[in-house]
Amino acid sequence: MNIHAIRAIYAFEMARTWRTLLQSIVAPVISTSLYFVVFGAAIGHRITEIEGISYGAFIVPGLVMLSLLTQSISNASFGIYFPKFSGTIYELLSAPISYLEITLSYVGAAATKSIILAAIILATAGFFVPLQVDHPFWMLLFLVLTAVTFSLFGFIIGIWADGFEKLQLVPLLIVTPLTFLGGSFYSINMLPPFWQTVTLFNPVVYLISGFRWSFYGIADVNVYISLGMTVLFLALCLAIVFWMFKSGYRLKT
Repeated sequence: MNIHAIRAIYAFEMARTWRTLLQSIVAPVISTSLYFVVFGAAIGHRITEIEGISYGAFIVPGLVMLSLLTQSISNASFGIYFPKFSGTIYELLSAPISYLEITLSYVGAAATKSIILAAIILATAGFFVPLQVDHPFWMLLFLVLTAVTFSLFGFIIGIWADGFEKLQLVPLLIVTPLTFLGGSFYSINMLPPFWQTVTLFNPVVYLISGFRWSFYGIADVNVYISLGMTVLFLALCLAIVFWMFKSGYRLKT
């Protein structure tokens, strides 16, 4: 394992975060705070509690997941796409560093940035609503697994994309709508039976449900099913990354 190479790429990616602090950290925190103000004030007066939890506190895990998913994908996709755009990807591929080490470097940096952002958003949420974490170990487990999984997913998008517009295509048209429809702002138990069944085909439901359970002990889906779905998606992303490097898809042409 080439630790020096992993550390160098990881440090370079993390340094980019501090150079773009307003875009990487401040902007997502402000956007999430606006969600607290708008949804907490506008809808909170109509829906005071969901399953015994105040509405403002109920939406916190969903908002954290919304930021975590989008930022993990954005950080990882841009991180690997920019070397492709500038042509330095060939120097990276010819260097004495394995595909595993390249993936660990970029995905590790993207996941780290997303986890830092999620921690800041959680701290910010404490100024708006009272928070409780009934299962801190499970909260950290879902946080790390989700950050790593969607950083891998973003890594895949960065390799697949052949233009800057494609970097935003999947997050904007697929991931963000799935997050909004995945129980971020409501419990799926509030939906009619037919739509509850349809919603269960949304993979983001399992992430939000498991993460919310770690806070309040309530969930739309069994927590072990949520964990299993997260691990399954992680394994799928790993398999796709392995195939991309093995075949040279969008990397060697």
